[in-house]
Amino acid sequence: MNIGEFATRSGVSADTLRYYEKIGVLRTIARNASGHRVYDVRDLDWIAFVLRLKDTAMPLADIRRYAELRAQGDATCDERRQMLEAHAGHLQKKIQRDRDHLAAMQAKIAFYDRSHAS
Repeated sequence: MNIGEFATRSGVSADTLRYYEKIGVLRTIARNASGHRVYDVRDLDWIAFVLRLKDTAMPLADIRRYAELRAQGDATCDERRQMLEAHAGHLQKKIQRDRDHLAAMQAKIAFYDRSHAS
């Protein structure tokens, strides 16, 4: 698929896709005889994973590093796993903080409900 179709299917703008390619997050994008980018399903899977990392607040520098390791193949599986484990740990802490914040807000809402029920 061309960059326009890929942008539509992935939900990522063509400009962002070009930027990700420039900085090494998207690598080895095939090109046709005219030099236009040609994306495939594997690229969709990869960009979906990149977006998941981004949506969970992994820094772009870490995403770039992960992409670099991925491009090096199976020899880097352990390092990539460690990166994901560390990120999952950060995400777990954030989720717990968010739960604590939500509980505090719910307690305050309950306080207001009790205060105004009388």
